Amino acid sequence: MRADEADAAQPAGRLLARVTLPFLAGYFVSYVYRSVNAIIGPEIARELGLSAAGLGLLTAIFFFAFAVFQLPLGVLLDRYGPRRVNATMLLVAAAGGTWFAFGTSAAELTAARGLIGLGVSGCLMAAFSAFALWYPPERIATMNGVAFASGMLGAMVATVPLEMLLRVLHWREVIAGIVALNIAVSLLLYLAVPERTATQRGESIVAQLRGLAAIARDRAFWRVALCIGASQLAAVSLSTLWVATWLRDIAGYSPAQVARALLLFSIAMMLGYVGFGRAADVRVRSGRSTLPLLAGGVAAASVSLALLALGVRTGALALWSLFFACSTAVVLSYSLFSRRYPRHMAGRVNTALNVFVFVGMFSGQAAVGLILSLWPQSAAGYAPAAYPWALGMLWLTQFAGLAWLWFGRKLLTAG
Repeated sequence: MRADEADAAQPAGRLLARVTLPFLAGYFVSYVYRSVNAIIGPEIARELGLSAAGLGLLTAIFFFAFAVFQLPLGVLLDRYGPRRVNATMLLVAAAGGTWFAFGTSAAELTAARGLIGLGVSGCLMAAFSAFALWYPPERIATMNGVAFASGMLGAMVATVPLEMLLRVLHWREVIAGIVALNIAVSLLLYLAVPERTATQRGESIVAQLRGLAAIARDRAFWRVALCIGASQLAAVSLSTLWVATWLRDIAGYSPAQVARALLLFSIAMMLGYVGFGRAADVRVRSGRSTLPLLAGGVAAASVSLALLALGVRTGALALWSLFFACSTAVVLSYSLFSRRYPRHMAGRVNTALNVFVFVGMFSGQAAVGLILSLWPQSAAGYAPAAYPWALGMLWLTQFAGLAWLWFGRKLLTAG
């Protein structure tokens, strides 16, 4: 038995402790960084005198940095393995977090948040690559769902616990604490996780780039990539920033109430990730496609967002929870493509999809900020009249992505 086969056969408890949990910890940190601006963003905006467009750009640059690095990241993951790549990049995130904690201008904070985004851009994809290396195909969707759920734990920490912490600490001190956790996770990955890669022996950089070209020529890839990007444009731009201002400006929530609502939405998303992942694996084991499950979830999310954009206020928290929970179905795209391509291409396939995810997140977050800035800002917040237009734009984009996927669904069953 080869060494890597012996590692893969180790007991489930050891695999959980030495592989699964360290990578989940990395994505937890990534999501704390991602979500923290929903709570501290208004305070930063007041401190620096930022408009909605300025706050949107400061928050969204995180996702732009993600998108820029995804294709090189895929090559690095497949060539050097998820452990080394993720641990090293987390140190870059720590440098960005330190800069953010001490920055004094909007330009500095925007650049620092971009550096954070670059540093944590490998956390989720490293986890996916590790799961593809260590777990059998019929468990991938469930493990991917668990990874996303760990991110939701990070989002939950950035709600009520963060709001309570900000009553006694400045937001800069909170960021410094996140940096300390970041460094600890990087060391955990370096010291605890065994090394394992799936790169074919002797495969050159040129051969790896040919793999990326093959993905780009796959018409099914474009159907899925544009759908996941459009859906995440709506869901993540709202969950990590703008739903908080909607709750403040439309529903009249206090900061504590906003934090509690964000906690509810994070729980809904966690349940969505795990639930859709488990349901997808059940379908795979019975030989059925996960595409109807994916499309059905996004369709339900789209209906919820349409009602909110049209001004429905009765049961708004339930509608928001349903929107966020059902939007998680789109991440089944990753497991769908993990079965379409060989294991040694897992990093490149996942990160190629992720380019569209994070371009969508950046575009959605920045676009909402620009739309809200078209109306005069009051001392209390942004104009309520602007929100239907912003939500309508997000709904149209998500629905168009779903339609694009569904009308090309036969490509996903082709060879």
